[in-house]
Amino acid sequence: MFAITGITGKVGAAVARSLLSADQSVRAVVRDRSKGTAWAQLGCDIAVADQSDTKALAAAFEGTTGVFVVVPPVFDPAPGFPEAMGFINSLRAALASAKPAKVVALSTIGADAPQPNLLNALSRMEEALGNLPMPVTFLRAAWFMENAAWDIASAKSGLIQSYLQPLDRPVPMVSADDVGRTGAALLQERWEGKRVVELEGPQRVSPDALAAAFAKALGTPVRAEIVQRNRWESIFRAQGMKNPTPRMQMVDGFNAGWIDFPDRGAHARKGSISIDQAIATLVQREHA
Repeated sequence: MFAITGITGKVGAAVARSLLSADQSVRAVVRDRSKGTAWAQLGCDIAVADQSDTKALAAAFEGTTGVFVVVPPVFDPAPGFPEAMGFINSLRAALASAKPAKVVALSTIGADAPQPNLLNALSRMEEALGNLPMPVTFLRAAWFMENAAWDIASAKSGLIQSYLQPLDRPVPMVSADDVGRTGAALLQERWEGKRVVELEGPQRVSPDALAAAFAKALGTPVRAEIVQRNRWESIFRAQGMKNPTPRMQMVDGFNAGWIDFPDRGAHARKGSISIDQAIATLVQREHA
């Protein structure tokens, strides 16, 4: 039995689907039992546990062959990441209590970057879970291709605005489905101690390539346009962010290249879904 947190999200769902297709037993960990109805219909065991409820999480993890854990993202954190640390501390205590056979934790590219930025929250997750007594894998995934869902409306008008820049500089990206399939495969592997697995897509993606993928999917010209750095803070605050600095620092890291995999991903695992495929799927879902 494999317990999956974050199963209502794209990655957790992909992990569960991959395990089920491999005839593995799955326990769906959900905050609300109604969210587990569809998974129960697929034959999953259902455990109800909020990410901050250590006792309920431990019960959900107990007796399992492996656990896939996701720390809920906080895009506008307070200084010091107190929201993420609450989730991380609960997860660690639950895993230490339940003692599942192994753990695969969704982490991120840049978790090893010492510079201050939004991804430091997952650096802290790796530090907290890294000394657990069972085997632990940190799956460091690249920038999600599905983040481009925010650009669909503007792409239809022929323009996407890019914080990633310059426009012809490719960065590591990956599809959530590839992340989920890899997470399921890792859960079924054997290893000892702590390890890091890096994952990106088959090719790196520039903003220009992203615009071209939208043009192909929409059948109309689409171009990318740089959002000047001096406008970021006012834009993010207008969107409701209270502390945009970590997000800005993260994008700076991608643009400057200090958020990357070692050796530019030479030893990273590679997914199979291209940016053209990922964008075509997003557009199709939008029109469904």
